[in-house]
Amino acid sequence: MRIAYLDCYAGIAGDMFLGALLDAGVPAEVLHEATIALSLDASLRIEKVDRSGITCTKIHVLEGSQIAELVADSHNHSHQPKTQHLHKGSHEHTDHHDHGHAHEPHDTSHSHEGSAHKRAHNHGRSLTEIRRLISAASLPDPVKDFAVRTFELLGHAESRIHNVPVDEIHFHEVGAVDAIVDIVAASAGIHYLDIDAWHCSPINVGGGTVDCAHGTFPVPAPATADLLRGMPTYSAHIEKELVTPTGAALLRALNPTFGPQPAMRAAQIGYGAGSRNPAGFANAFRISIGECADMSSISEAVTVLETALDDLSPQLLAHAAETALAAGALDVMMTPVLMKKGRPGTLLTVLCNPTDSAKFEQLLLRETSTLGIRIRQDRRVCLDRAHATVSTLYGEIRVKVGSRDGETLNIAPEFEDCRSAAARCNVAVKLVQQAAISAYNQAHRS
Repeated sequence: MRIAYLDCYAGIAGDMFLGALLDAGVPAEVLHEATIALSLDASLRIEKVDRSGITCTKIHVLEGSQIAELVADSHNHSHQPKTQHLHKGSHEHTDHHDHGHAHEPHDTSHSHEGSAHKRAHNHGRSLTEIRRLISAASLPDPVKDFAVRTFELLGHAESRIHNVPVDEIHFHEVGAVDAIVDIVAASAGIHYLDIDAWHCSPINVGGGTVDCAHGTFPVPAPATADLLRGMPTYSAHIEKELVTPTGAALLRALNPTFGPQPAMRAAQIGYGAGSRNPAGFANAFRISIGECADMSSISEAVTVLETALDDLSPQLLAHAAETALAAGALDVMMTPVLMKKGRPGTLLTVLCNPTDSAKFEQLLLRETSTLGIRIRQDRRVCLDRAHATVSTLYGEIRVKVGSRDGETLNIAPEFEDCRSAAARCNVAVKLVQQAAISAYNQAHRS
C-alpha cells in the first residue's frame, strides 16, 4: 500500500505543501501545466533555500513577471501581512487581521488596499467565480474536483463564522492568483502521487494573537480554527501563526488519519519552505512517501454503513455517493434491490475508517431520504500495493501492482493513462492495457 505521512511540526501553508510535493518527486511539469491551465497569466519560480540547515524547496507564484507576495509586501509598510479578507455581497469587510508570520506564506500575504490582484479584481472572487475558473481549466476531473472541494471548505468555514450565505462571500487573499495556483497545483500533485492512504502528525498552530477588524483573537485565526475542527492541534516553539486557511483547507480536503507515523518504507521525502527563516526553528513542512511496512495493516478494520432507498431520485442518490467519496469514504457502492411491495430500490453502502463513522452517519441522514442506517464493523484484506511506469508502443503507462508475501497477484494499468494513449495513437483502449501488462511482465520476468 502506497502511503504518505505529513509532518506539520511547523504548521502548514499552501506554498509549503506545494514545495514539499515538488521536493518529494512530483515533476515540475505537473505543477507548471496546472498553473498554465488556469489562464491567469501566472507561473511558478522554484528555488532551493536553507531552513535551519535543511535544504527545502521554495515556490513563488508570479503574476506576470512579478512575485505576488513581494508585490503585496511593497504596499504593506509595516511588513505585517494581512491575511484573508472576506466580505459579503454588499462588499462590507467581515474578516481582516494583521500579524507577523513565521513562514509568511503567500496565500495569506496580500493587502487588499494595494495588491496587484485588487487592480485586476477589485472586490475579490466569489466561490461561484472560483468554481467557474477551475471548471474551465484543461485539467483532469479529479484535480478540478479536489481543488473546488478545497475552496468550498474555505467558503463554508467563513460562512459559519460570519453567518453569511456562502455564495455571498467574496475571497480576497484566498481568492487571489497565488492562492488559486497553490490549491490547484497542489491538487495536480496529489493526483499525480496516487496515494492510497494519507496520514498526518498533530498540527502545530503556533501561538500569539492576531488583530482582526473586530478585535484581537488568539492563534489560530477564526477561519483556520474552524477548518481544524476535530483535528489534533497544539501550540509550541514560536509565537507566530503557523497554519493558514489554505493549508488547513488542504488538510481538511485530504482527510488524513492522524497520529504517529505508521510503519513504512519511505522512498521519497520532501521539504517545503516557509518564507521566513527564524533562528533555531526549522520553518518547513515535510512529506514522506513510501510503502506500508506493517504487514498487519493488510487486514484492517472498516465500518460499513448501508441503507436501502426506494423514494430518492437518481440525481440525489448519485450526489450522496459523490459527496461521501469527496468526504473521504474508502468506497461507495450502489446495488439494485427489490424492496417491499415489489418496489425497485437501491442499496447504498459506504465503507469508511471507524473513526469517521459519525461523519458518514450524518452525511447519509442529511443527503438521503432514509429514516435509518445499518452500521457494522467488518475487516477487509488488501494486497500490498506498489506503482511502476512501463514503456509501451503507445507511450509510458503507469501501473498499479498488487502483491502478497512478495508474489505479484494483480497488475492494473492506470485507465486514464491508457485512455489518453489510445486516443493519441487511435487504437482501442484494451490494446494499450494489454501492452502495459505485457511490458510489466517482460521487465520483471526472472
